[in-house]
Amino acid sequence: MAAYIVRRVLHSLLALFVLATLVFFLTRALPGGPFDRERALPPEIVHNLEVHYGLHEPLHRQYLAFLWGALRGDLGPSYASRTDTVTALIARHLPVSAELGLWALLVAVGLGIPLGVLAAWHHNTLLDALATTLAVLGRSVPPIALAPLLILVFGLQLRWLPVARFDTPAHRVLPALALGLGMAALIARLTRSTLLQVIREDYIRTARAKGLSEWRVVLVHALRNALIPVVTLLGPLAAAVVTGTFIVEFFFAVPGLGRYYIVSIGNRDYPVIMGTSLLFGALIMAANVAVDVLYSWLDPRIRLE
Repeated sequence: MAAYIVRRVLHSLLALFVLATLVFFLTRALPGGPFDRERALPPEIVHNLEVHYGLHEPLHRQYLAFLWGALRGDLGPSYASRTDTVTALIARHLPVSAELGLWALLVAVGLGIPLGVLAAWHHNTLLDALATTLAVLGRSVPPIALAPLLILVFGLQLRWLPVARFDTPAHRVLPALALGLGMAALIARLTRSTLLQVIREDYIRTARAKGLSEWRVVLVHALRNALIPVVTLLGPLAAAVVTGTFIVEFFFAVPGLGRYYIVSIGNRDYPVIMGTSLLFGALIMAANVAVDVLYSWLDPRIRLE
């Protein structure tokens, strides 16, 4: 397994290099620049800013300078904040987004897997129909609609929970629900469908023939293999939510990294775009490696070679 992980890490580094190259040149190909304003700056100020940030250099030199800085852990300064480096922005705001993402994943897994198991266990019953309906509703309502609905009901009308900031445990409930309920619905549907396939396998019939209780057959023998597609989904899903979600962070005034990523694209803040893109790519690749390792634990028949 160690040789497999080393090989995957090397492949991931190559993929990150390709990602960095594509993002670097594609962002420079976009119309507009980092110092374009609705009220245009004087040309001499724009020239001084470009010289200060090295944007007057030929594109290939800017690219080599970026690569050298990235290898040293220096992603450069943010053009928008002027006082912060990209590394400082990520270090300050990523933990907030990561915590929100982890709470959302806890909601997704904690609700999605039990709901999917109950639906499969009670297949073609009222409970199955109710669980399936809830899953469909969860997938049909995106966070951009769910977040204001949660604010209206639980924050403004019932006044049970705060609707802004990220200071206390109570502040984490509504953002985590807004981000996690849709994922929970997806996990529930996937768990139900895969579990229904697994419980028809021969080894499940054998387990029942041995006289094992139904709950042991489903939860111990069937669920473990049924979770393989769920784990496959959770890998990139986890990487996506822990790096920040603009919509949820915007509605609940969460000081996470997601809004900086979106705003940086509009502002052509090249260093922030590069830094957040590389971070997202690295997390996706790390999650994929972790998923592959979990495969061998969930199903001993899978060998990592």
